[in-house]
Amino acid sequence: MTDAIDPRHEKRVQLMQTLFALMFTKEIKIQDQETPNIDDHKEERLVGDEIQETAELPYFSEAQAILDQIAQIDQQIIEHASERPLAEINQVDLAIMRLIIFEANTQQTPKKVLVDEAIELAKEYGTDSSSKFVNGVLGKVLLGENKIKLAKNN
Repeated sequence: MTDAIDPRHEKRVQLMQTLFALMFTKEIKIQDQETPNIDDHKEERLVGDEIQETAELPYFSEAQAILDQIAQIDQQIIEHASERPLAEINQVDLAIMRLIIFEANTQQTPKKVLVDEAIELAKEYGTDSSSKFVNGVLGKVLLGENKIKLAKNN
């Protein structure tokens, strides 16, 4: 029996890798809310006298949407990972958390599913301690959001 590949997992992997790649091409700073321009990362080739785009990182529009909200997302991470400054967080872990927090804020995916997905991504792509760290931070971020929603409903 073969394991079926979950297209949602594959999309998250590609999007996490795109975010990770962009983090190394231009520094993302929360203080001045500078974000990379996604169009700067398209490959171009010269054909005759014209430059044509040949390839781009996967899921550009989704990555740009995350980058547009990077200051708010990073603020949530900073508030719940107080023991580590943002600059000291492993870049893979940071890409995973940014992706999952964005998805939690914009999609109807159950938060437990998102945390489980983040743990799997961290185990697959991060360090030995990544899954515990990502789980701890996202658990606090997502639980905090639930408490706020419950407080507003009462």
